[in-house]
Amino acid sequence: MKAKVFVTLKKSIADPQGNAIKNALHKLGYTNTEEVRIGKLIELDLGDITAEEAEAQLEKMCAGLLANTVIEEYKYEII
Repeated sequence: MKAKVFVTLKKSIADPQGNAIKNALHKLGYTNTEEVRIGKLIELDLGDITAEEAEAQLEKMCAGLLANTVIEEYKYEII
């Protein structure tokens, strides 16, 4: 069982890296870019478990370690 976890800053949190990339894109001529948000992708191989077990583990992993739930939000997909 494999999973992908996507972690991003909450919309209410400023994203200075995203702003820097947006400004660089504007300087390169991509002026239609209105917003850039930076996040992280975490790929996991969970071994031979059921989808229900994977979902339970992913919730605990994300809330406990992979995301800072005060300022970040997460979503995941089980593959």
